[in-house]
Amino acid sequence: MSYQEIEFSAAEQRRYHRHLIIPGFGPEGQQKLKAARVLVIGAGGLGSPLLMYLAAAGVGHIGIVDFDVVEDSNLQRQVLFGAADLGQLKVEAAKRRLEDLNPHIRITLHQEKLSAENALAILAAYDVIADGSDNFPTRYLVNDACVLLGKPNVYAAVSRFEGQVSVFNYAGQAGDFGPNYRDLHPVPPPPGLIPNCAEGGVLGVLPGIIGSLQALEVVKVITGLGEVLNGRIFIFDGLHFETRTFNIRKREDNPLNGKKPTITRLIDYEQFCHTRTDVPSIKELSVRDFKQWQASREPFQLIDVREPEEYAMANIGGELIPVARILENESRISRDRKVVVHCKSGSRSTKAIRDLERKFGFDNLYNLSGGLEAYLEADIPI
Repeated sequence: MSYQEIEFSAAEQRRYHRHLIIPGFGPEGQQKLKAARVLVIGAGGLGSPLLMYLAAAGVGHIGIVDFDVVEDSNLQRQVLFGAADLGQLKVEAAKRRLEDLNPHIRITLHQEKLSAENALAILAAYDVIADGSDNFPTRYLVNDACVLLGKPNVYAAVSRFEGQVSVFNYAGQAGDFGPNYRDLHPVPPPPGLIPNCAEGGVLGVLPGIIGSLQALEVVKVITGLGEVLNGRIFIFDGLHFETRTFNIRKREDNPLNGKKPTITRLIDYEQFCHTRTDVPSIKELSVRDFKQWQASREPFQLIDVREPEEYAMANIGGELIPVARILENESRISRDRKVVVHCKSGSRSTKAIRDLERKFGFDNLYNLSGGLEAYLEADIPI
């Protein structure tokens, strides 16, 4: 059925009245929204406002991909959830909230981790993909799947006080596709260099701002109104209230759709982004063993590779050397005793150890498994 054949009940007409009276939007725009199928990747900080505004606007079919549960730390920014949802699956809590917000729409849940094995099958059922993920492997995976399937990818990201929005792989009127994520970021950053929200933090109100802008771009893509952020990326600095918009050019060496494409199917994105934990191995130290070292006064040096702001909030007495400056501080790291390296959860310390071993040949470095979080949560007496 084409969108022109879609009709609205009396209840829907009352609900969408403010849309229906907008010149240039009107009933046709609302019909397009009701006919649309939108997949939202992630029901977190960005996904919360994105999902609520898409549901409220009347997008007829919304899919949600997420495999996580609601935690205390989510409630500072993930306004889709409340205290009653703690411990529950995000997709199920989101479905209840969205159906209460708008009972005239359909919600499909994908309670699984998006992967190279399932992405094409999941994304194929939707018209527009909105990526609210918070890690590079998923962003490249979503981008590549969208390009291979010919789907528009409405992208957003946030960190601390800044956020960004763009529309990738958008098909213009001439049928040519605009730039995609690989034109903006041909290669991923080194692991741990750019912390995610759990490691670097984010001002709670920021995902609300950026997720709402992301929802706006989704509505524009569906309805064809205005100018979408095709070939452009919008940057918002909330701390100084400054905005910038940069152009993105298509790269001839893009491995997906450049002059000589080399990627024709989805790949191992953990390996591509160097985030796999199985190669090569480094020495891991459990919290229990570390506390035994402390109790027995085992000689060791403790290095904390987090940021100064994190260190000021909580630390266990380690010497602070942020991961971005670890290589230039090689002389401060002991070679004649064991060295324990830690961050918040273990990812940045893993990167620090790999870099030091690769460049300087260290063989006495131990990664504190689970990082500071595991240490503080462990109920193990010293």
